[in-house]
Amino acid sequence: MLEQVPIDDLQPGMYVNQVLEQTGSLKMRSKGIVKTQAIIDNLKSKGILSVEVDLAKSKLPEPAKEKEPEVTKPVVRPVGRDSINEANELYSSAIAIQSSFLKSLKNGAVKDLSPLESLSQSLIESIFDNKDALSCLTMIKDTDQYLLEHSINCSVLSGIFCEFLGYDRDTTEQVSLGALLMDIGMSLLPDEIRNNTGEFSNDDWEVMKTHVEIGADLVEQCGDISDLSLRIIEEHHERVDGSGYPRGLVGDEISEFARIAAIVDAYDALTSNRTHKNSITPTQALKRLTATENLDQELVKQFIQCIGVHPVGSLVRLKSGKLGIVSKINPKDPVSPHVMTFYSVTSQHFNEVKRVDLSQYDDEIVSGVRPEEFSLNLPKFFKDVFINQMPL
Repeated sequence: MLEQVPIDDLQPGMYVNQVLEQTGSLKMRSKGIVKTQAIIDNLKSKGILSVEVDLAKSKLPEPAKEKEPEVTKPVVRPVGRDSINEANELYSSAIAIQSSFLKSLKNGAVKDLSPLESLSQSLIESIFDNKDALSCLTMIKDTDQYLLEHSINCSVLSGIFCEFLGYDRDTTEQVSLGALLMDIGMSLLPDEIRNNTGEFSNDDWEVMKTHVEIGADLVEQCGDISDLSLRIIEEHHERVDGSGYPRGLVGDEISEFARIAAIVDAYDALTSNRTHKNSITPTQALKRLTATENLDQELVKQFIQCIGVHPVGSLVRLKSGKLGIVSKINPKDPVSPHVMTFYSVTSQHFNEVKRVDLSQYDDEIVSGVRPEEFSLNLPKFFKDVFINQMPL
């Protein structure tokens, strides 16, 4: 490729064929690559104005790539009294907003989704800034508020998982909103179905499954919702082997975000006391997920990497005979997280709340435990005592 190049634009490495313009009468003896700036300066001094350059034969250095600005992740604050109080206020507000929305829904008064969209944005903001504190609250469960807490917990867990997977803020918010709304159809099912404590009859089960389509219809009537959020509502009970409902989708026919929602839905349900089933510990729940073949097992592995072997908020028993709540995972040593200890199993007394980094102490987690094993009313203790005594 031949090009006329002004002498001021000539660079070392360019292949010059001939002189095109000059004020003098210089004759080039040979074609070739200009090797140094000194040669270019000499041509200028001889009156050369422009030359013909063969770009195909030129050997120019690679243009320097502009350095992409580094995206600095916000520093996640450690769980302390201030951060846990902020998260607790947000979580309590979330319960109130969700409860009000469901009541309006039952009365046919819901016109738009803006309150829940704002709530989802607030939860994601807290996830990026105050993740561990909010994670703690997803594990402090109240059986009487299962439906409300479950939707909020799934929203938080989905957001945490998407942030771990590297999705952008907008996508993460859409996933969070979809998870917040995915069981909204349950609120319109008959009480005897929703609160059933025994085995479902075939007819009852068919009614239960309609909550998916009811939920999808409800949110579409409430105004604009992204396709991503809507697919989570429609597909969170689909399973990769085709055994799910309502359409029996298989594998990649199911949105990746619906497969994420299915995992967090199952995890939070397993770790919650429900009217018909007692909870299991988070560690047991993670093992159960790995044994559930109809979930996306590749995503299950990543979910476990995300929340840790002993997830934040887990109630654990230490070798020293203390009970504690996991407050921060340790990526370099997953079995040795940070723990807030508060109870002595030996003396059966509550102690001063202390933060312990198990990687720095001669102590270790023996097992995960359920609050009921020690007659602990964990929600009441957490809100009345724990958050007021914990270190700043």
